[in-house]
Amino acid sequence: MSDQHAYRADLRIDVDAIRHNVRVLAGRAEASGARTMVIVKSDGYGHGALTVGRAALQAGADRLGVAAISEALQLREGGITAPVLCWLFTEADEFGPAIAADIELSASSQATLARIVAAAAAQDRVARVHLKIDTGLARSGCPAELWPALVEAAAKAEADGHVSVEAVWSHLACADEPGHPSIDMQAERFHRAYEQARAAGLDPIRHLANSAAVLTRPDLHFELVRPGIAAYGLDPVPQAGDHDLRPAMTFRSSVSLTKRVPAGESVSYGHSWTAGAPTNLALVPVGYADGVPRSLSGRMEVWLAGRRRPVRGRVCMDQLVVDCGDDEVSEGDEVIVFGAGDRGEPTAAEWADELGTIHYEIVTGMYRPRVTRTVVDSELEVS
Repeated sequence: MSDQHAYRADLRIDVDAIRHNVRVLAGRAEASGARTMVIVKSDGYGHGALTVGRAALQAGADRLGVAAISEALQLREGGITAPVLCWLFTEADEFGPAIAADIELSASSQATLARIVAAAAAQDRVARVHLKIDTGLARSGCPAELWPALVEAAAKAEADGHVSVEAVWSHLACADEPGHPSIDMQAERFHRAYEQARAAGLDPIRHLANSAAVLTRPDLHFELVRPGIAAYGLDPVPQAGDHDLRPAMTFRSSVSLTKRVPAGESVSYGHSWTAGAPTNLALVPVGYADGVPRSLSGRMEVWLAGRRRPVRGRVCMDQLVVDCGDDEVSEGDEVIVFGAGDRGEPTAAEWADELGTIHYEIVTGMYRPRVTRTVVDSELEVS
């Protein structure tokens, strides 16, 4: 059943699913003695950062993480008062507004730490800082040879009253491949970096575990875990068993036109598909401008009128065509382009597998100018 009569392109966000997933993840963390930071960067992986953040905090998380200062400030403007960490900066970013909003900041270098200290001193405030060590991902994070100088500088800044070093952290490169040797290698490097921070006089907590490590490496939970994609119901390690996660995003549209075409009639640009027999076609007003990859032309299905049905011909900018055979469908009928898979409909994970990518890329790319977003929350009864 649809909770909306008809729509062109809509993302249905199931808040109950998000809360369920966070309870699962926070429960695993709690069993290890760890707290939970849910990552809501990229507008909550396309699901809505405020929606996800509020649901996560209700369900057992006690803090949130984002990439950019602007994302963190939006959470504060939306009424989120829980701790928020952000970690990816440019030279143009100003730390003053973040410090004023009590947003926690990551430092991967002495230069970044110095900018944070200067901004904190200018406001006569204490900045909350997480020091990031590069343990083998080779993105952000301090190189091991520069780490002793960074922790010494951080210890001095803390003694001077400008910062409070809250945590030492890093990020795993291959946690979605359980048993990969790099995981233990990174864990050992992380341990050394933490011990160096302690030797410098700091007393930080540790966080290393992303979604995959939350699910498969309880020994790496430490004091805090950082699930991201799993909070949205997408499993980063499906090969490791059923983790009781529920996808929260459904992409849906409606039939805008139906027609019967004879055998021999071709469909869409390039006439890449021709009907071998008379068939009923349904026009659906979504296309690659709305997040349906053109590269899925000829190899995707949708859920319509109780079953999967193939999309014929090329996916266009604004529309696609569904082959309904001899079944009759009507204008306004709901079309599930992808969903949770409970009824047999296609899923974001299937799209990713077909395209040779990851489901992260699918869901984060779906929220676009012509795509609405409908929040469904049984506890609040709002949409």
